[in-house]
Amino acid sequence: MLRAGFEFGLWFLVNTLFIVTSVTALIMAALAREDAYRAAGKQTKTFWLVILGIAVAVNLFLGLLFLSIAGLIASIVFFVDVRPALQQVSGGGRGRRGSSSDGPYGPYNGGR
Repeated sequence: MLRAGFEFGLWFLVNTLFIVTSVTALIMAALAREDAYRAAGKQTKTFWLVILGIAVAVNLFLGLLFLSIAGLIASIVFFVDVRPALQQVSGGGRGRRGSSSDGPYGPYNGGR
């Protein structure tokens, strides 16, 4: 009985992780601009919304391990490959927004 409870608890945590990951990827894919996908040379926004939407639906309603893992892989590909490319094209960085002294090749340091 203890083993069954542990397996149920572990499966619940794994399934929750899959759901959170796929929902987060779907929201981020929906918030990105359509033209950013083309400019980054990635699949279209519609493609990613369909793939990630299927991943969310599978995780919420079916719970089949094989399909859940496929959805997790799609979410990871979005986070690791597509999202950084979209951020680079859209001008989003890691907190650095630029300043008035930035030139075309970086910050101007006064000739030092």
